Amino acid sequence: MRNGFLGFPTTFMLDFVVCALVLIVPLLLFSLWLVKVRRNYLAHMRLQLALGAILLVAVTAFEVDIQWIHGGWENIVAKQSLSEIDLVANIEHVRPWLMFHLLFAVSTPFLWGTTIVFALKRFGTKPAPGLHSRLHTLLGWASTVDITLTSVTGLIFYYVAFVR
Repeated sequence: MRNGFLGFPTTFMLDFVVCALVLIVPLLLFSLWLVKVRRNYLAHMRLQLALGAILLVAVTAFEVDIQWIHGGWENIVAKQSLSEIDLVANIEHVRPWLMFHLLFAVSTPFLWGTTIVFALKRFGTKPAPGLHSRLHTLLGWASTVDITLTSVTGLIFYYVAFVR
């Protein structure tokens, strides 16, 4: 699992997470459709819990792969066989994109986690509109915007660091 499968000099987990970033936004939109249009609160809850659990496992595996197995994203960029000068220039060019991405990526699990925990405590296992609905809607939209920005900026970082 030391090489990517999308055709770029990356890692399996990096490519896997990029694919997850592409899929997460449509699945979130489907979840919102379930609750807003179909009024299927239970399906919305189940999909949100599944997405949260899958992303938690995927991101944990991703961080283990990037940090412990490969020793940081810079070492993955170094797989591009650039000269030392070009490698340093490329890393310095890419770093601001990563920092911008991390603004959203770091806040997403906390925001999404808070949304889920509050929902489980206040709606229970049989979700229906209630006193918590207004706050849940606010937290849910904030989480949706945050994960969407995480996805978009993550894809931009991947492109700038490994494709371009």
